[in-house]
Amino acid sequence: MGTYIVKQADIKRKWYLIDAQGQVLGRLASRIAQLLRGKHKILYSPHLDVGDHVVVVNAAKVEVTGKKSSQKRYYYHSGYPGGLRLVPFSKLLSEKPTRVLEKAVKGMLPHNKLGREMFRKLRVYAGPEHSQQAQKPELLEL
Repeated sequence: MGTYIVKQADIKRKWYLIDAQGQVLGRLASRIAQLLRGKHKILYSPHLDVGDHVVVVNAAKVEVTGKKSSQKRYYYHSGYPGGLRLVPFSKLLSEKPTRVLEKAVKGMLPHNKLGREMFRKLRVYAGPEHSQQAQKPELLEL
């Protein structure tokens, strides 16, 4: 008996299309992160990128529960002393709706080179149109 090692030739990548309209942000981001990592596959290996490509449409219509729409904030630092900045969730959702979902998913992936590689397989669109029709993504109902 030996341990099976996944080879690059064994990895089959699929394309999934997810409609974010009416979905809860955290639950949606968690499911997308699982697809990007490949945890839904039999060949899952934590040190390899075996995940699939994910296309998300209607990211501007994602929802949050409770008072998060008025209380949630995103922080970043300018790099200068006293340069801590914050952006409210509602402002970020209205100005850059794709960024909200991207930040949620990115936080659920590994924080290393492998995680950045997985994150590149995510495409998020604010509206219902996307430019990945040629890949024929499979509609995934969540």
